[in-house]
This record gives sequence, structure tokens and C-alpha cells, in this order.
Amino acid sequence: MMPLRAHYDVIVLGVGGFGSAACYHLARRGVRVLGLEQFPLLHDRGSSHGETRIIRLAYFEHPDYVPLLRRAYELWADLEASTAKTLFRKTRLLISGPPEGEAIPGALRAAQEHGLDVESMTAGEAMRRFPDFRLPEDHHVVLEPDAGLLHVEACVEAHIDEARRAGAEIQGEVPVLGWGRDGAMLYVDTHFGRFTATRLVITAGAWTGRVLADAGLPLTVVRKFVGWYEVEPGAYDVDRGTPTFYIEQPDGAFYGFPSMDRRTIKFAEHTGHDVVDDPATVDRSRRTEDVARLEAFRQNVLPRTRPILDRHSVCLYTLTPDRHFVVDDHPQDDGVIVAAGFSGHGFKFTSVIGEALADLAWKGRTEAPIEFLRWNRPALQGNG
Repeated sequence: MMPLRAHYDVIVLGVGGFGSAACYHLARRGVRVLGLEQFPLLHDRGSSHGETRIIRLAYFEHPDYVPLLRRAYELWADLEASTAKTLFRKTRLLISGPPEGEAIPGALRAAQEHGLDVESMTAGEAMRRFPDFRLPEDHHVVLEPDAGLLHVEACVEAHIDEARRAGAEIQGEVPVLGWGRDGAMLYVDTHFGRFTATRLVITAGAWTGRVLADAGLPLTVVRKFVGWYEVEPGAYDVDRGTPTFYIEQPDGAFYGFPSMDRRTIKFAEHTGHDVVDDPATVDRSRRTEDVARLEAFRQNVLPRTRPILDRHSVCLYTLTPDRHFVVDDHPQDDGVIVAAGFSGHGFKFTSVIGEALADLAWKGRTEAPIEFLRWNRPALQGNG
């Protein structure tokens, strides 16, 4: 472990997607920041791994996310320019679902309210344009041309590298034993000693419930199985225009990506609840029921895949009751800022939420439109 000073302006607990972005934005402002991660940096134990994440603007979950996404796109472009790394790839996004479902009406609503460019079509029209997909005839399809994918590990690595370049100290394999306040200072206890700071940012992912055990934040951690299946030669190739996709079906919603290696295609179920009691001991094996869910989707929707699961990973979703994020001051201590409950759709926002966390930690306020993500909303108080 590298030598660390005892006191910082801000300590960030958890250096995955959101923590790495917070460290980056804080360090760029000249703030003395320490980032602590319990696992090795760029690990696969939480929610910021697995090669790719979808990024999109026509946000069916809630149109209030769209202004945040516009800024997220800008910040990803800035990070690409400063690192000379490819972090974002525009692939388009194909959303398919029933006209009365969640995804199609929500995407169209967001597009209408924010003047976004989307294209609507029938399932038949979509399959003529994208013959590698088989879609239900009663589905409607929305194609978003500006959507695409983020290279997830590269994004985290870029934020860490640029944060360090700006002066941040970031250390992996430092489990936190506890934290609290001692007068004007906040402290964090670890096996390597106590560190103090004026402000504390908590971005602990699936471990947030433990780190904030007394705060009463209703979070549920669920296990998500992700698979990479073999494809026929030439099928689903990103270089041949295959889009990312989100398919809403009666038995669940599934998402996936074009083939990045010309051998396999990654897809997973977004819905479903396999609750995890302890994120440290989650089962990361290949279960029969995991494969059965993906196999059924593969057979129905992806006819040019093969029934060969090449590899898999397990990701953790940390869910709030309303499936919206929490980005706010701690209700009992405004020196502590919390970002949690990203509910399986948060990674694309790490750039902009990192900026908002830096604002809250250093200025005590942010111009980012996050009012709908505050801690005191009814759904988090048992009234939603």
C-alpha cells in the first residue's frame, strides 16, 4: 500500500463507476481527495464490470433523466479527449415491446418532451432492417440513433488514471471498518489506520446498506447473471450495424449488445429478483435456472446464435423501491454525501453523477437537476 497522509479534504468510499468519477471531478478542482476501495481496483465483484453498458437518451424510466444524460454525453466526450481512449461507441438502440408496456411509451414520452431523435416502426419493419432478430408481431419498435455502448472497465480506468494525474490518491484493497464524526472532522477507520476529512462521499454500491446501516435507506441487492453466447459467422457484428437492444416481453425484459469479437454476443435479463443477503458471498457460478432463462430468450429472439454459452459473469443491482437513484446529503449529516440505489440502469450516469457529487461535497450544492433523486421522496419513506 502506498503511503497516505492522515487528513484529506474529501474521502470517497468505493471506487467503482461512481466513486472513480467523483474522485476525478474532485481532483480536477484541486481538492485533496482520497479514494478507498475494498477490492483491487477494476474488480468484478460489484456493478462496474462486464465489458459494456448501454447509454441512451430516450429514457423510458423517467424523462427527468434526459438533462442528466445530455451532460453525461458531454462529459464522456471530454474524458475521451483527455485520455485518447475509446470509451463510447455509437451503435443505435433497438427497443422492442408491446405498445402498452413500459419501454415503448416511456421512450416515446421522453423523446417528445425533450425533442429527441427517434424512429418508430412495426416489428415487421424492424426485422426487415435487422434480420438477425426475431420479434413478436404485436410489438412496436423504437430505434434511437444516438444511443450506443460504453466500455465499462475502460471508463472506470480512465476516471482513476485522470484523477490520479490531477493529484487524487486512490487505493485498492483497503476495507473500511467504520466511519463517523469526531467534532468538525469525519473519520474513516481501516486496517491501515484512521483517515480524516472535511467531507465524505459514499459510493459503496451493493455494500451501501452495510456502510449506512443506521440510516434507514431501503435498498435491496439482487444477483444478475450475464451470458456471452456464440454466434454464426458474421451475425450480430457491431461493424455491420447491429444495434444494442432492449426487448420487453411478458415474461421479462432482456437487453444485449452487438458482437464485439465476432464470436459471441452478450445479453442478460434486466428484470427478475434473485435477492442477495450478503454481497460478499453471492453465488457467481453458472446455475441451471440462469442458463434456462437466457436460453429461452436466445431461441425466441436471437436466431443466429448458437446454444453454446462461452462465458458468463454475475453483476449486482442495488434497487430502491421506485427504481430511481439516491443522490443527496445524508439526512443526519450534510458533510456526508451518498450516491446509491442505481437499480441496474446507473452506469451511463457515472460521469455526470460524479460531477454532481463533487459539487455537493465541495460547494454544498449542485446545478445538476437531481431533485427527483433526493433522499426525502415518498418512495424512500415508505409512502411511495
